[in-house]
Amino acid sequence: MTIDHLVVMAASLEQGVAWCEATLGVTPGPGGEHLLMGTHNRLLTIATPDFPQAYLEIIAITSGAAQAAPTRTKRWFDMDEPALRERVQQGGPQLIHWVAAVGDIAASVTALAAQDIDRGEVLQASRQTPTDLLRWQISVRPDGQRLFDGCLPTLIQWGDTHPTQAMVRSGVTLQNLSLRHPQADTLRQALASIGLPTIAVTDGPAQLSATLQTPKSLIEIHT
Repeated sequence: MTIDHLVVMAASLEQGVAWCEATLGVTPGPGGEHLLMGTHNRLLTIATPDFPQAYLEIIAITSGAAQAAPTRTKRWFDMDEPALRERVQQGGPQLIHWVAAVGDIAASVTALAAQDIDRGEVLQASRQTPTDLLRWQISVRPDGQRLFDGCLPTLIQWGDTHPTQAMVRSGVTLQNLSLRHPQADTLRQALASIGLPTIAVTDGPAQLSATLQTPKSLIEIHT
């Protein structure tokens, strides 16, 4: 179990790219489209020896996609939640969530359910790239909620190919990820149950914070 990626939501990918260039000092690499959710993204690796496959995802609702696919009621990551969309629209692109890679997603969802935490159903998803077809399983609730104000990760289990295998070094690296939440003890227990006991959790107002080394400086982005 490890940090897979950070999720930065933008009102549009164009705004997300501009934010990345201004804030991190780099241009994100290509991403793709998620037809199931009506979203698309741009990506950049932020991997280090401590976080060997970590990357940053800039995600936005696809222009013209009024909703997710007919089989879905809500998009992932609370992207249909009016208050979050308004915050991103007014304040610009921002970190909203993180995703953890697990070896057995069904077992991890069951472990959370044993603590009365509904992490959601396990969906099969895929995305075509210029060189390969990425396949993964991901936990998404029907209501799209992130849970614990975005501090409890969405879970993902990749198929044979991980997206960072095709990424070049970006010059940005993840130095630390920390969580703060008024239900800190419950969040710690949840993380331990899915194999992430080393993620720091402190008590206080909800906040997800990531420290990144960039070509410009050491910076922190947070929810």
